[in-house]
Amino acid sequence: MKHCHACRKNLEIKIPVGRREICPFCGYDLRCCLNCVHYNIGVYNDCREPQAERVIEKDRSNFCDFFVFRDTEIVDIGKGSGESVKIKAESLFKTG
Repeated sequence: MKHCHACRKNLEIKIPVGRREICPFCGYDLRCCLNCVHYNIGVYNDCREPQAERVIEKDRSNFCDFFVFRDTEIVDIGKGSGESVKIKAESLFKTG
């Protein structure tokens, strides 16, 4: 299932997503970095695709050839991951 990065509502959309497609619920652009599987805060250009051109406005529609609409399950993995990673790391180094 796909969902909008802005309103988080589930979408029934056809793939591939066109550059001018918007969310029917909130009106935000759908073909943007924030909805892409390659989007990853902290890596260069916030994108895991090394050949992608730099995009400044991550929430706006763009012409990236590497855009792949992410699934809801992939997005949900990142929720709270910073805290869970810290807890897992601490448990590895506990003694006793």
